[in-house]
Amino acid sequence: MSVPPARPAGVRSVSRAAATLLTYAMLLAGAALILIPFAFSVMTALKTPRQFATTPPLTAPDPVTTENFTTLLAQPYEFWVPIAVTAQVVAVMVVGQLVSSVLAAHAFATLRFPGRDLLFWVYLSTLMIPAVVTVIPLYVMVTGAGAKNTFWGLVVPFMFGSPYAIFLLRENFRSVPPDLLDAARLDGAGTLRRLWHVVLPLNRPILATLALITAVTHWNAFMWPSVIAPAREWRVITVATAALQSQYSGNWTLVMAATTIALAPLIILFLVFQDQITRSIGVTGIR
Repeated sequence: MSVPPARPAGVRSVSRAAATLLTYAMLLAGAALILIPFAFSVMTALKTPRQFATTPPLTAPDPVTTENFTTLLAQPYEFWVPIAVTAQVVAVMVVGQLVSSVLAAHAFATLRFPGRDLLFWVYLSTLMIPAVVTVIPLYVMVTGAGAKNTFWGLVVPFMFGSPYAIFLLRENFRSVPPDLLDAARLDGAGTLRRLWHVVLPLNRPILATLALITAVTHWNAFMWPSVIAPAREWRVITVATAALQSQYSGNWTLVMAATTIALAPLIILFLVFQDQITRSIGVTGIR
């Protein structure tokens, strides 16, 4: 049986260089597709309505104006109140979902009780139900409880865990070495103490990633807040931004200014937690 001749070292180097260049070209193309909408938002926010109407969308503003930001920031009920409401909603959601999901995932991962696996898979199957299907039943229940246009109407239906969060945490909790849990049990640690001192410290990157995903999801939520809390005093930032368009006759420069400011907290969160996200991806891949 003949052995194919080895390629010369120079050919292999050229092939590796070409593969590297192709990889970076694809990454740059993907980054451009992601960043162009952000660039469009910022450049539009720095234009006057006349510039926006008479120049191409990705043309740099000339001259640069901050009039849209000053107009927006001077209106408390159109911007500052929605920012405050959204921040409170996100804080409650992150705490509620983390606590509920951690407890449920720990029960499904380590505790033994009849029907545990069946209950988990039935609960996980609810991921296949589109969120829009549950809007009307939730609206009927929340309205019947008198919670329409209230803070609790915004947060209660979604603050007690989610199938995705419980599934993600359960799979990571199951990878904790049983010897560590057995050692903690021999030292007299109960279920909650083992969870707090053994399981959670080993899964900090996953918890940070889940907290970030939850914060971004509920910061950007629009459908449920627009249905259950359309009143001016309980508008979240997405609903308030959508209201600017009709209130100001489709002034897209003002809408883009609100969008740009609303993006800033999410970018800061990502910069703060990017190391944890990278570690969680690496740990998940190894497991």
